[in-house]
Order: sequence, then structure tokens, then C-alpha cells
Amino acid sequence: MEDTYLLNHPGVKKKILAGGTGPLPHFPPGTKLVFNFQTLLDDFERTVIDDSRLAGRPAEIFVGKMFKMEVWETLLMSMRIGEVAEFWCDAVQHTGLYPIVSKGMRLIAQGKDPLEGQRHMCGMGNMFHYHSTGFPELDELMRTPQPLIFVMELLQQVGDPLSYHRESWMMEKDEKLQTVPSLHMQGNALVKQRQFREAASKYKEAVLLLKTVQSREMPGDVDYINLGRMIVPLELNYCQCMLELEEYYEVIEKTTELLDKHKCVKGYYKRAKAHAAVWNEKEARKDFNMVAHLDVTLASLVGRELKALSERMREKYWEEKDKYWNMLEKKENKSDEEEEKEEEGHDDEEKEETEKGKEDLETTESKVKVGEENGSKESPIKCAEVQKEELGENNVTPTEGTCVIEEADTSVNLSTCNDKTEGKDWQQMLRLVMLLQDEGNFLIKEKSFEEASEKFKEAIEYVDLLQNKQVDKCGDDWESLEKVRRPLVLNLSHCLLELKQYQEVVKLNNELLKKHKNFKAVYQRARAHAALCNEDEARRDFDMVEKLDPKFKPFVRQELKMLGERIRTLHTRQNKTYRDATQEKWGPGGSKAKGAARKKKSAQKTTAEANK
Repeated sequence: MEDTYLLNHPGVKKKILAGGTGPLPHFPPGTKLVFNFQTLLDDFERTVIDDSRLAGRPAEIFVGKMFKMEVWETLLMSMRIGEVAEFWCDAVQHTGLYPIVSKGMRLIAQGKDPLEGQRHMCGMGNMFHYHSTGFPELDELMRTPQPLIFVMELLQQVGDPLSYHRESWMMEKDEKLQTVPSLHMQGNALVKQRQFREAASKYKEAVLLLKTVQSREMPGDVDYINLGRMIVPLELNYCQCMLELEEYYEVIEKTTELLDKHKCVKGYYKRAKAHAAVWNEKEARKDFNMVAHLDVTLASLVGRELKALSERMREKYWEEKDKYWNMLEKKENKSDEEEEKEEEGHDDEEKEETEKGKEDLETTESKVKVGEENGSKESPIKCAEVQKEELGENNVTPTEGTCVIEEADTSVNLSTCNDKTEGKDWQQMLRLVMLLQDEGNFLIKEKSFEEASEKFKEAIEYVDLLQNKQVDKCGDDWESLEKVRRPLVLNLSHCLLELKQYQEVVKLNNELLKKHKNFKAVYQRARAHAALCNEDEARRDFDMVEKLDPKFKPFVRQELKMLGERIRTLHTRQNKTYRDATQEKWGPGGSKAKGAARKKKSAQKTTAEANK
């Protein structure tokens, strides 16, 4: 009787409206209760606030899962299946949070998120922050709390937790750990059926369960570390499903999070595949190289992947090149059409002017004839004026004719000077320079040095044209173009060095070093001199390289060693003995000491040049 009528619960009064069936059931934690409810005000009209029947489906709560209206669990646990009862609940002890609960249930009935727009604070804090629930009757209850009447009908009790799908927040720690292996197996089975989307959801659910359990453990603990190890294969399987679904940025994000905690080969490999798919060449190569470093047995696989990546990047490069060149050609065609239209307009204007001139001449001639026929006294004056005008016109026309001829001559000279600038303004030429530079850099990566050198030469020609025709030598634009020109010359020099055109390399770098003291230019010139067996010049440049950057000393020593070997092979080919070589180097009366003094003098000269 006490349990049925809640006699031991203050602030609650129960009235049974319709009896249920069977004995009072047992409600263990996790029991699912399905019921209908109606909320009434304790006034004369008994105003209805909420009715679950109007929403179209009954309400559900789970025993022991901290429902906000705790009193509802007590009320429902006092009922039999099918029972209808009326409960009066006090405002002070039980119904204070009802407006918040009602708002959430109303939003759920509308298909909305009950937490939408809320901040991370308690429910009452959200009410004070927003000042309103969005429903006037609930706002009134917030302002003036009052007792409420709940009419409830218990429809169903589901006591077995395995008889319905339990979400993660309903599970205890042990339940979550027991659910993970089954989710893993379900995901693997779905992968075999190539249902990657469904498999990914299973793996993701398992990862969330493990992370929820891990969040309750102490970081660095044994359990925490073991849970982290259990997460790794599930995360990798999820990333594999995302790779199959071509959601590459999701793969990059998840593998990066995973690799921050666990360095694994599969993580690097999957991230490399994702980077390669979204054209991140640098990141993909870095991850593929890390895979080969961590597992040497995968070197052949990494080689194949890198080769495929190079092929894809080459295809993308040529595709983009065709696209951009077509865009430039369209722009040039449009500019040509506009110029043709302007020329046609000028021709029409000239025709109109000539026609007007003919009309004026005809009118003057008719006036003269009329004067002669009339035989008036004014006719000689008019004739004289006409003659003066004609003389004036005759005097003007030769000068105009000469001017036109000079302009035609100058236009011919300009067109014969530079055919490349036809139909291109300085902005298009600058774009072409950048495009040619990118093409050359790409061809260098592909080891196509001859084609790359042609690209750099063409780009340098455009820069020269801009400097000579478009820019003032004393202005800032000249300096900007020099900054553009410098890397082009260095890249061209590098290509020529690889093509073994050493004289051209020396010439290019000599011209560059007259204007700029550049470390790379000195080093490339030194290598060219060394290849030409110009020992003194090569040693002087290598000494300058070593002084400009002391960290480069090991490379300089290696280059000097190779230089000595080249000179020895040259002497053997020329059948020169050691005596002949020393006499040629130091002179007939020379010695090693004099040679050392000469080296010291040349070293001082190089330091002076470097300081300048």
C-alpha cells in the first residue's frame, strides 16, 4: 500500500483512475518505461499544459539514468502495467525543473535538437541567459512556480537491456568494453561485403565507446595505455573505409590525430595515400619516405607509389598548362578582336573626314563658279581667298605626309625588333615569366634539364624586354625585375651545369656576380671551373664559398678532392710527369713555397672581394 500510494514520499499525492493488471513489477536499473502523460495546472479550470498523445508517440525514460524530473521515476515505479493514475506534486520539492524538461520534449516532438543554442552551463543558467524558454505558458511557470498535476498511463515495461538497442550513455563501463569486439566484427563483415559507409559507422561507434571509457582513466595509467592501443586498429579501419569512400580530408585529419599519439606505419601510409589523392605532393612524399624508413620491407611498395605519384603530378601539370594556355590565348584573341574593331573605327573616321573634305571642295568650287558667272566685284577677292586656302593646304600636306612616313618607319622597326611582345601587355608578360619559371622547376624535378633550360631562357628574354622597353633603370620596378631575374639565371646555370655546358655556366655567373654577390652563383661557377680543369679559378671560387658559408666546408673539401683527381687524369692523358706539371704550375725556377705564397695572395684577394 505504501509503495502503491507513495505514502512515504512528501509533496506527492496519488489517485488511481484506472487499475492496472498483474502485481507491482520490479524495476531494475536500465529498465525502459513507456508511458503517456498529461500535465495540468492545479487551478479551477485544470488547464492542460502538455499532452504526449498530441505528439503522436508515447514518452520513454530509463530507470537509474538521471532523468531531470527525478520524481517521474518514483511515480512510474509505483504503477502497474496499464494503470492510469493522477499525481499531485508540490512546486517546492518536485516541479521546479518542469519548464526545462517540457521545452526539451516539445523540441524533440518537432524534430529539433533539444540542446540547440544552449551554452555549457546548467539548465537554469541557460534560462537566465536567454530569459525565455520560447513558450509563454512555460515562462509563466518559471516566474511563478506552482504545483502541477500529472496524469500518467504506464503502457509497457522492458526490463531486459538486451531486448532493445542501448545507446552509449546508457551503458556502464563493462558493457561498453563488451560491446566493442562485436562492433569490430560487424565492421569487418561489412567491409568484406564492400559496405564501407556502414562499416565506418560501426568502427566510429566502437572508437567513441573506448574514448568514453578512456576519459575516465588517469593518463599514463596501464588501463589508459591499453585502451589507447585498442583504439589504434579501429581508427585505422575507419580511415581505410574513408579512403575507399574518397573522403580524403577526413583521413588526413584522423590519421594526424592518431600519429600525434602513436607512430605506426599504417597510419603514415594511409595519410600519404590521402595526401597524394588531393595533390599534396610534398606531404605525400614525406609520409611515403617515413613508411620506407620505419619498415624497410615496404621499400618496393613505396617506390611504386612514388612513381605513380610522379605520373599523376605530371598529368595534372600538363592538364593545368593546357587550361592556362587556352585562357591566355582566349584573352589574346579578345584583345586582337578589340584592336581590329578600333582600327575599323579609325578607318571609318578617316573615310568620313575625306568625304567631308570633298564636299567642302565641291562647295567652294561651286561658289567660285557662281562668282564668275555673276561677274560681281567681290569675285576676285573670293578667288584670291580660295587660292590662299588652297596654297595653305598645299603647304601643309607635305609636312603631314612626311610625318606619316616617319611613323610608319618607326612602327616597322619596333615590330621587327621584338615579335614576342606582339599582342601582350606587361602584365601578360609577367604572368608568362612566372608560368615559364614553374614549368622549368617542374622539368628540373623530372630531370629534363634541356627542356627546363629552354623555359628559363625564354623567361629571361621576357624579363630583358620588360627592363629595356617598359621600365626606368633608376626606378623600383627595375629592382623588382632584377629580383625576378636572379633565380631564373641561377636555375638556368644549374641546368647548363647538368648538361655539361661549363663555358656557358661561367659566362652566366660572371655576368650575375658583377651585379650581385650571390653564394649559389659562386658555387656553380666554381664547379664549372673545376669541370674545365681551371684549377686556380676553381680554388679561388671554392675558397670564397667556404668563407661565405663555413657550414659548406665538407662539400668544398669533397669538390677539391674531385678537382685534384680530374687534374691528375688530365696529366696522365697528356703524358705529363710530376716534374712537368710542377714546372708548368710554378715555373722553371719555382718551388712549393712560392706556390704557397701565391695561394696566400690569391686567398687574400678573394677575402677582399667577399668583403666588398
